[in-house]
Amino acid sequence: MSTTVTEIKESIQKNKKRLAKEIKESKELVFLLKKSTQHKLTEEERGKVKQQLFDICKSIPSFAVFMLPGGAILLPLLIKLIPEMLPSAFREDDEELNK
Repeated sequence: MSTTVTEIKESIQKNKKRLAKEIKESKELVFLLKKSTQHKLTEEERGKVKQQLFDICKSIPSFAVFMLPGGAILLPLLIKLIPEMLPSAFREDDEELNK
């Protein structure tokens, strides 16, 4: 039973890191949106904006689940069952997350 508690704790820590990464990427989106009001964005920048806006739309259900009682436990199940519904930061490998 202690391994289950340990696994849950590890999963919660991973998801906290993923959430922090998603917030960091969203800050980049705000910067690019501000920039777009004064200058034309490059193709790469437009791609980043599109991806981040898409990730924000995906984040809403994920955050709603996370905020539910026991949501920190449910979120790892969501990641396994429907990974394409989650923001990009939640789909990345643990190795990339630890960079």
